[in-house]
Amino acid sequence: MRVIVAAAGTAGHINPALAIANKIKKESPRSEILFLGTDRGLENDLVPRAGYPLKTIEAYGLNKKISLDSLKKNIKTLKGVSEAKKIVKEFSPDIIIGTGGYICGAAILAANKYKIPTLLHESNAWPGKAVKMLSKRVNTILVSFEDAKDRISQNTNVVLTGTPTKIKNLNLTKGQKDETIKRLGLNPEKPVVLIFGGSQGAKAINDNVIKIVNKELNKNYQIMWAPGPMQYDIVKNEISNISKIQDVKIVPYIYNMEEVMNACDLIISRSGAMTITEISIVGKPAIFIPLPNVSNNHQVYNAKVLENVGAAKILLNENLNESTLNSLVEEIIRNPKQMQEMGENARKIAINNVEDKIYEEIKNLVKC
Repeated sequence: MRVIVAAAGTAGHINPALAIANKIKKESPRSEILFLGTDRGLENDLVPRAGYPLKTIEAYGLNKKISLDSLKKNIKTLKGVSEAKKIVKEFSPDIIIGTGGYICGAAILAANKYKIPTLLHESNAWPGKAVKMLSKRVNTILVSFEDAKDRISQNTNVVLTGTPTKIKNLNLTKGQKDETIKRLGLNPEKPVVLIFGGSQGAKAINDNVIKIVNKELNKNYQIMWAPGPMQYDIVKNEISNISKIQDVKIVPYIYNMEEVMNACDLIISRSGAMTITEISIVGKPAIFIPLPNVSNNHQVYNAKVLENVGAAKILLNENLNESTLNSLVEEIIRNPKQMQEMGENARKIAINNVEDKIYEEIKNLVKC
């Protein structure tokens, strides 16, 4: 099988693409896979690191506003479509798969020209502009959440598969959980609240957690906190008496996220699609602070997936301060039964065998 995978920009687009590519190689080891991206996103690090070749083109969202900058970007995007067509013609794939980013437009248009089967994967509960624009041009659209299916009315072949992720439910015993918490330098006798904002961090969340720590509001819980590599030094400088703080562990980035997610008691984060998926798998209660000013407000819709089943609370960015955040944490952790029920509710939306479901849809399109 010869496959082109189009993915660009954030880890939320690229990691599912890599998981799909790995599944294809596992099931069909002789497959040849080429990634198509831009020269601006994380694909330039993550794709080569995973061992796959990457070709890049120029791709931006088409902007209707008239300005010199938008005109230049529109011209570059049209040129990128031509470059994509050339790459597709030379590689001659059996299928083209898109998982997000403006790169998908060029890839799907190129596939249409050469009558190549196409598949798009949408991770968010509210589909992005690219998916809606391309929905009539692709054979199959895969979605992560049931809520997304009704929001893609232009394509009749929309399949619920979930989003592939490396995070698994480890089903830790109490002893294993306690040992993990000790290794983190925390106390297994106190609830652990995991706080992160993605690989780039989340300044609004970090600013208010700094205030919680400096005011010692977290007397009833501990904090495992990853402010993000780019903000870690800023956070350290803002924390008073950082060498003496108790019940707080601060690290730039959590590399053993699977273990930490399984061991914590409550999660505070933005509500990217991948995060929603991972929290549902490990079955933890959550407080979501959706990233504002994003396309279609999709992080709010993602958060509602878990809020609607009683697994999460939503705190909007505009209402975020150290008092509202700390009060919400206190409200949840003081009720262990509620925490358990929220975790169980989260697991209800988890989808099993995601990679198998996706691979079945790929086989349906590729006759080989």
